Amino acid sequence: MNSIRARLLISGVLFTVVAVVLAALTIRPTLDQFVRRNVDASLESQISVLARAVKSDGSLDQDRIQSVGPFIRRGAGWAWVVKGPAGVLRSQTVAAVEPRQGEGPPPWPRPERDRDRDRMPQREMRPDKPPTAPLKESRRWRSRSGWNESFYFRTLTISTSRGPVTVTAGAPRYIRDRMRDEGLRPLLLSLGVLGVGLLAAMIGQLELGLRPLRKLGASLAAVRAGEQRRIDDKQPRELEPVVAELNALLDHNEQALAKARSHVSNLAHGLKTPLATLAVRLAEPGRDPDGSLASLIAQIDGAIGHHLGRARAASPGAPGRPALPVRSRLDDLVAALSRIHAAAGVRAELDVADDLYVACDPQDFDEMTGNLLDNAWKFAERTVRVTGRRQGARVVLDIDDDGPGLTDEAAAAALVPGSRLDERGAGHGFGLPIALELAELHDGALTLGRAPIGGLRVTLALPARSAES
Repeated sequence: MNSIRARLLISGVLFTVVAVVLAALTIRPTLDQFVRRNVDASLESQISVLARAVKSDGSLDQDRIQSVGPFIRRGAGWAWVVKGPAGVLRSQTVAAVEPRQGEGPPPWPRPERDRDRDRMPQREMRPDKPPTAPLKESRRWRSRSGWNESFYFRTLTISTSRGPVTVTAGAPRYIRDRMRDEGLRPLLLSLGVLGVGLLAAMIGQLELGLRPLRKLGASLAAVRAGEQRRIDDKQPRELEPVVAELNALLDHNEQALAKARSHVSNLAHGLKTPLATLAVRLAEPGRDPDGSLASLIAQIDGAIGHHLGRARAASPGAPGRPALPVRSRLDDLVAALSRIHAAAGVRAELDVADDLYVACDPQDFDEMTGNLLDNAWKFAERTVRVTGRRQGARVVLDIDDDGPGLTDEAAAAALVPGSRLDERGAGHGFGLPIALELAELHDGALTLGRAPIGGLRVTLALPARSAES
C-alpha cells in the first residue's frame, strides 16, 4: 500500500473499531453489577421495613407491615414473604417466593466479595433492636442471596423467643435483563455515535494533516512548469528540511546546467570559426570541384547549429522561460517571411488570440516557429494558415500550407536529423528535427499531419502560461 492517507485511514478505522468493541464488551458486565446493586438495594429496603415489624416473641406488628418501592406495584412481579412460629405472611403482589437456593443458573455473576460475605456466619438480630443502620451496612452481615427458577431473592433470619423468623424479598429474574437492556441500548447507541464521530474527526485530521504535502506537490509542479523559480519557504516545521533540500537541489541543477550550456556553446563557437575559414578556402577555384567537401562542411555547420539550439533551451523552472505572448511573436515572424518570400505570392492567414502565452525562451520560440513557417512558405502554392488555441495546460499552434504535403513515411523521415525530402532549396535537413527537440526540451511536442487545405499540417504544442507570469 503506497498511500500514506490510506495507511493512516485504515489503521485509524481498525483502532477505532477495536476500541468501540472492547468498550461494548466491558460495559455489559459493568452494567450487570450496577443492576444487581440496584435490585439488592430495593430488596434490602423491603426486608428492613418488614424486620421492624417482627416482635420479640416472633409475632408481627401488623401496623408496621408495608410494601415499599417496586413492591407496591401490583403485577410488577416483586414479592416478599415472612415465615415464623406464628405462620406465613405473603405480599399481595405475587404469591410464591420460595427461598430454595441453587435451583437454576444464577441470575448474574456475583463478585467474589459478595460470595465471601454470604459464607460469613450470620449474626442474630434481637427483636427489641430493629435494624436501623444503613442498608449497605445491614446487608453486609444480615442478608443472604438466593435464586430459584423464577426469582432472585435476599433473606434475613431473625432469632426470637419462639424460634427464628425468616424475611425474604424477591424480584423476577427477567427484571435483571430488562433493566440491563434498558441501560445497554442507549449506551451502545452512544458508543456507535462516538465511533462515527471519531472516524469523522480522524478523516478531518488526515485532510488537515496532509494538506501541506499536497501544497508542496503543487509547488513542485509549478516549479517544473516554470511558473515559479523556487518552492515557498513558508512550510510546516516538519517539511522545512525537505523544502530546503529541494531548493538546494534546484540551485545545484541550475548551476550545473548553466556550466554545461556554457561549455557546449563555447565548443560550438570554437568550431564555427575554423569551419567558416575552411568553407572559404574550399570555395576557391579548383579546391572542391564536385562540391562534396562543401556539402560535408555544411552538414557539420548544421549539426553545430542544432546543438547550439539545444544548449539555449532552459531547464524547467529556470529564469529563461518567461510568459511569452504568442500573437505578437508570430506577427513579427510572418511580416519578415512575407518580405523574404514576396516573389512567391503566398498569402498568410493568422488566427491566434492575443491572450495566448507560452512558457518558452523567446529565441527558441522564434527558431521553432521560424523554421516551420519558412518550410510552409517554401512548399505552399497560395496560402499559409496559422491557428492557435488553448488545449488544457498547453497552447497548440497549427501551421498549414496548401502544398503537396507528405506521406506518413515521409513525415516520419522528415523528423530525422540530416534527412532532406527536397534537394532543390537551400538547407541541410536540420530545421524540423531542431524544432522537435526544442519543443520536447520545453515539455512540448511537434507532430506532422494532413492540413484541411490540402498540404502539410505541423502541430506545435508548448506549455501554456498565464499573462501574470
